[in-house]
Amino acid sequence: MKKKTGKLFLVGREFTAGEIEDIQYIADMFPNLSRTELANTVCENLEWATPTGSLKTSSGMSLLEKLEAMGLVELPDKQKNKSTKSKAIVPGTQTDPGPLLSGSVEAIGPISLELVQEKEEKKLWNEYVDRYHPLGYKKPFGANLRYFILNKENHIGCILFGASAWALADRDRWLGWAERDRAQRLHLIINNNRFLIFPWVQVKNLASKVLSLLAKRIASDWEEIWGYRPVLMETFVDTEEYDGACYKAANWLFLGTTVGRGRMDRKKEYPSSPKYIFIYPLISNFRSYLVGEKTP
Repeated sequence: MKKKTGKLFLVGREFTAGEIEDIQYIADMFPNLSRTELANTVCENLEWATPTGSLKTSSGMSLLEKLEAMGLVELPDKQKNKSTKSKAIVPGTQTDPGPLLSGSVEAIGPISLELVQEKEEKKLWNEYVDRYHPLGYKKPFGANLRYFILNKENHIGCILFGASAWALADRDRWLGWAERDRAQRLHLIINNNRFLIFPWVQVKNLASKVLSLLAKRIASDWEEIWGYRPVLMETFVDTEEYDGACYKAANWLFLGTTVGRGRMDRKKEYPSSPKYIFIYPLISNFRSYLVGEKTP
């Protein structure tokens, strides 16, 4: 049991008791992350960024070390001589566009999903996403799973699930969540934050087929890699570019529309376009787990 505290003024800013509890939760939930990865995750959740939007990783690291010295968090051992600077992704011939693939899902199948775990496969996945996804590649913080989408043995797309949005009014209201509920059980919701069908793959209903395949296996995959089963999936769809048709076809539920701020933006400093919110329960009694009536 970690110590509880009131407000603290550390590394140039004040932290509420609730924020300290959130930081303790992150440190407890992801003990296998490096200190840098923990610092980035904390900064992302607290919207702790420079005016240009870059995370204040150094300040986050200092905060964690001060909290550790106070006995409020337990941190992993320091890693020596490990560079944390991300290298630019330079596209190679292995991710060059392939020949046009069209027809029905049945005709080009079977469609399958390949969990990406090996280092070289992750590099290939990152390159495809950076090259062809409108948002490019951004290193995911915290627990996440990457998949390749395959037809037979050919890569035809990529998909990523990671940490859910920290505070989402329509979702939290729909669940009946108080702030403490969210802090304790947010990890049970996972977010589909990258979904890419390669541009030369033009197959009707392929995206909804992929979502259906994911719904059948992602909870087990997540438990195998991260040690617990999520109970709900969520995603955001840019209202200026898409209508969420594939999520609707795969029976995801529409919850509402975001107000047009970044997913961690409590201070309304980083505007973005509004997003449709879709969710998909992975078990029928998901709400019982999310409000604490049952423990996964």
